[in-house]
Amino acid sequence: MQLAELWALCLLPGSLAPPLPREAEGMSELQWEQAQDYLKRFYPTDSKTKEANSLEARLKEMEKFFRLPITGILNSHIIEIMQKPRCGVPDVAEYSLFPGSPKWTAKVVTYRVVSYTQDLSPLIVNQLVAKAFQLWSKEIPLSFKKVRTGTADIMMGFARGAHGDFYPFDGPGNTLAHAFSPGPGLGGDAHFDEDERWTDGSSIGIDFLYAAAHELGHSLGLGHSSDPTAVMYPTYQNGDSKNLKLSQDDIKGIQKLYGRKSNLKKN
Repeated sequence: MQLAELWALCLLPGSLAPPLPREAEGMSELQWEQAQDYLKRFYPTDSKTKEANSLEARLKEMEKFFRLPITGILNSHIIEIMQKPRCGVPDVAEYSLFPGSPKWTAKVVTYRVVSYTQDLSPLIVNQLVAKAFQLWSKEIPLSFKKVRTGTADIMMGFARGAHGDFYPFDGPGNTLAHAFSPGPGLGGDAHFDEDERWTDGSSIGIDFLYAAAHELGHSLGLGHSSDPTAVMYPTYQNGDSKNLKLSQDDIKGIQKLYGRKSNLKKN
């Protein structure tokens, strides 16, 4: 349940941290407050030193992650990035794994969709979930089995607001979904905000296949990637999900955990 551990760090005292240096003129107080909340939420730190725990230090970490000039100064471009729809899991440099590199040890991992969205039929959701799993299973010696009842390794579903895991959704936009790294209980589970407009890629809204592939990467043990072409990039990317594929960064990360899939054929 690494998401819980990471987000718990956000609760460390932040009110004593010095304010963010500001560059952009005309920035509203709401934007100012949202920027500081964003940094505390997605760039948590367990450091006990005031300097490392400062908002400026967190902003520099964000700039480093998004491959921006490292200034520690808030500007309109950074605000624009902060306002993009994204995953609710904190950011980690490169294709990094969760702390401790948790992973599934069984060769067959079970999953179950426990609740559905009103935007798509259950049939379509099931098909897109299966396709998302296939993106990962093509690269690693792991297979996934759908179960209809009971507790699966990975429990998936749609929910609004508070939904029982201490990380409530925030309505349309902003955080789209979140997932937990491999482990017991909530470990591996993936949750999607029902307040979003979910689509199969054929209409305007959030493409569920893209979001599912991303969150399942977390369910398998991957953190966020700073590569904009990666499925594990934290902000939502508009694109052609029908041709969605893993980047080399995604593949490198998942194979670091589980190894390569053997493609040897019997004669």
